[in-house]
Amino acid sequence: MTLKDKLAAQRIYLFLAALFITSLVVSNLIFQKFFYWYPVDVEIFGAKLFEISVGILPYPITFLITDLISEIYGKKRANQVVVAGIFASLFSLLIVYVSNAVPATSWSPVGNEMFSTVFGNTSIAVFASMMAYLLAQFVDIQIYHFWKRLTKGKHLWLRNNFSTWLSQFVDTMTILLLLCSFDIIAWERFSGLLVAGFLFKVLVALFDTPFLYLGVFLFRKRFNLKVNEEIELI
Repeated sequence: MTLKDKLAAQRIYLFLAALFITSLVVSNLIFQKFFYWYPVDVEIFGAKLFEISVGILPYPITFLITDLISEIYGKKRANQVVVAGIFASLFSLLIVYVSNAVPATSWSPVGNEMFSTVFGNTSIAVFASMMAYLLAQFVDIQIYHFWKRLTKGKHLWLRNNFSTWLSQFVDTMTILLLLCSFDIIAWERFSGLLVAGFLFKVLVALFDTPFLYLGVFLFRKRFNLKVNEEIELI
């Protein structure tokens, strides 16, 4: 690979990392709003089947991006993005904490009470999300590369879905356990939200498989990569 190609691959990696970090940080900030996504009107464990937090919406993007980075750039680069995401989450938590601490003026469109209502639980949310995120991403990357070695780079759909399904279950269960433990969400909603959140993420994982294939195809075509070949950045 030429120096020009390596520089282009580096720029693409930075854009993917930016998308990953943005999706992660935003999901931590908007998690308190819940909505009902209703392809079917079914209740399970006392909750609507697809009654889920809007924080879930950007979160599957992070797993799609880490799978793409794992496939093209390798395990080391995928882990680097995960570490960067942790740093970004902690830094966003610091900003929110300071913003919540300073008093609002009398004419401020958003007062202290409203700001605290929206962002007051962010520190707990970020902590819960980070714990879940660490476990889930570790599981996702490890399982992804296990299947990649086992299949010698073939059957991309297999490692994409199997790694994401298990890691998303770990993520959903962990964050709900922590949020219920801190009394942000009532315990009676735990089972329903666990099933709804996990099923939603499974459906998204199935839906994003063609996009992963497309991304891998474009990378291999652009950089003349063989099956199971990874790009070594500068």
